[in-house]
Amino acid sequence: MKKFFLASCVAGLAFGVAGVWAADGEWWGFAPGTDEFKTSPIDLRFLNEKVAGQNGFIGVKGGRFVHSGTGEPVNFWAVNGPPGGLDRAGVRQTARMLAKRGVNLVRVHGALFDKNGEVDMQKVRRGMMVVEEMKAEGIYTLFSIYFPLWFRPSKDLEWLPGYDGSRHPFATLMFNPEFQARYRRWWEALLLTPAEGSGRRLVEEPAVMGLEIQNEDSFFFWTFSAANIPEPQLQMLEKMFGDWLVRRYGSLEAAFAKWGGAREKRDDAAAGRVAFRPLWNMFNEKRPRDMDTARFLFEMQRDFYRQMYQFLRKLGFKGVICASNWATASPEVFGPLEAWSYVEGDFVDRHGYFGCNHKGPNAEWSIREGHTYSDRSALRFDAEVPGKPKQFVHPVMDIHYQGKPTMISETTFPRPNRYRTEAVLYYAAFGALQGTDSIVHFALDGSQWQVKPNFWMQPWTLMSPVMMGQFPAAALIYRQGLIARGPVVAQVRLNQEDLLQLKGTPLPLGASFDELRLKDVPQGVEVRAGQRIDPLVHYVGRTEVEFSQQPYSAKVADLKGWVDRQKQVVSSATGELELDFGRGILKLQGARAQGVCGALKEAGAVELRDVTVNSEMELGAVVVVPLDKRPIAQSQRLLLQVMSEERPTGFQVEPAGPGTNRIVNIGRDPWQVRAMSGEVRFKRADAARLKVTALDGNGYPVAESGDARRIPLRRETVYYYISGE
Repeated sequence: MKKFFLASCVAGLAFGVAGVWAADGEWWGFAPGTDEFKTSPIDLRFLNEKVAGQNGFIGVKGGRFVHSGTGEPVNFWAVNGPPGGLDRAGVRQTARMLAKRGVNLVRVHGALFDKNGEVDMQKVRRGMMVVEEMKAEGIYTLFSIYFPLWFRPSKDLEWLPGYDGSRHPFATLMFNPEFQARYRRWWEALLLTPAEGSGRRLVEEPAVMGLEIQNEDSFFFWTFSAANIPEPQLQMLEKMFGDWLVRRYGSLEAAFAKWGGAREKRDDAAAGRVAFRPLWNMFNEKRPRDMDTARFLFEMQRDFYRQMYQFLRKLGFKGVICASNWATASPEVFGPLEAWSYVEGDFVDRHGYFGCNHKGPNAEWSIREGHTYSDRSALRFDAEVPGKPKQFVHPVMDIHYQGKPTMISETTFPRPNRYRTEAVLYYAAFGALQGTDSIVHFALDGSQWQVKPNFWMQPWTLMSPVMMGQFPAAALIYRQGLIARGPVVAQVRLNQEDLLQLKGTPLPLGASFDELRLKDVPQGVEVRAGQRIDPLVHYVGRTEVEFSQQPYSAKVADLKGWVDRQKQVVSSATGELELDFGRGILKLQGARAQGVCGALKEAGAVELRDVTVNSEMELGAVVVVPLDKRPIAQSQRLLLQVMSEERPTGFQVEPAGPGTNRIVNIGRDPWQVRAMSGEVRFKRADAARLKVTALDGNGYPVAESGDARRIPLRRETVYYYISGE
């Protein structure tokens, strides 16, 4: 979601004196100085190509993103960015910083048009500049250039009659041909404009990974309603529906008869127009009229994506293209129709945020004093509303549709969430397990380690200790497959006609199942229509959905060996991940990635394959990964990464009801990090030979810390380099 739609969340805090998180003595200031980009063990620039695109355009093969020149698969650990307002030198420095921390893709998300819908060449040239600077650091670019909330058409736009500057053009792009013509001009300007000096056009540039047709709009989301579409536009769409019905039934009278004679107030048979019932009525009542309406809307949406895909190909673009990334009013009923329309593109994209009851003026896009929020842990599947049963839904839960790659192009744990500590390893580990092909973190709104760029704070800031600070180990896990892709444990074949008759799916993406709604679904056998597949399947392995003309079928592996609801533990089929969702503890137990995240104090001494982790931190993350791709038992160069909790300096809250806090002071720079504590022991016979060096926030040596037999965790150290060379 975006600033205006995000049900963003900040989490509750452990109160100390006067409503501050804890006594200041337990925290230290995290403010790495200017990075000179000297040699550093955490510099992951080597993961990227010398220049992005040197191995060809990004394509698709075998359900994966690949370098078309080599056929080698690639996962994208990415950010939405770079920040606006940076000059070329600032973008260059940001690109180097991102490459150092494992990023190989940026999603440039912004309009290329002015308030009248005309091409803004300054924005076009900036986009071209970003591609050039990112390319030099081996970072690809994905362009997202249209979002209805960026545009309020004025009353004097002849090509969009009915708008008056007060409304956004939800859904209109998908049916209005004049709007579509204007939209094509934006892409032509971006892709066909020669660069100053070289004359190179972006359509010829393999460093442009992909294009996104539109951001967060759909006929199947709540914004599609008569109230959001001005009369001339609504009449145009109603006439299109009427014409479609005539082609289907021969006449409107025949269509109304098929529907049992039911009419709506806006129906105007004489004018050839047929109205749309509200989405809620459609997915709940599922009348014959609703089924025809859903079929018409699906075909309109699918055909729009198909036509725009073909247009971009005719321009000469050779990278990958996606349709959109939005939610629907009903994940069970409309969700599969939405995804089915997306398979017109090369990959399937989506958005998702881990929100938690954040309320107050402008809470959709800012954090301010007086706002309230509730504490919430993803590792425990905490419900968004305090006191409710566990809610088994999370943005990382992925589905592969029609054998295509997947991307989540906007996701994060919004701040100031105590449990943001969980986020980065959660995404990396389970994204790797589920075979998610790209994770794009939202959003790089600043290139410095900054808390408060305005009098309010961004909910999504990535340049924070627990987010960007944990990127190095997480990027290695995700990009190098240090946690293995899981086997397919759920295969669903959805009959296309069933979907158009609003029969839905047993595996809805993003549906909030709680413990009271979960059904006892038979394991290892057919899942009947109307039943639901256990959502914990996503924590066991991969899931696949096919849209077919063949009859419906759904098979799920027997989950009993991996899911223990009594103990509240789910394990991956690979044996590398274990989530204790009762206590909120995630263990990584792979040969090349080992660690623990969450309630470390409650976990006690955690015995992993090659290391033991023991910490008194209430909330933290400790992970060991190799820097030479070898198993931890054999590696001669390793990274130990440690994190606790973050907060702005001076952040204060007060109670505001059960499980809810009110912000008294949003805080200021610099970031504060709760003191790290505990120890890590390597079990290797040669542990005494492995020398340990503590690094600073930029990854440069600050102190020798003995050997790997026992590594005491320093209160202010995030990174340790462990070497046997």
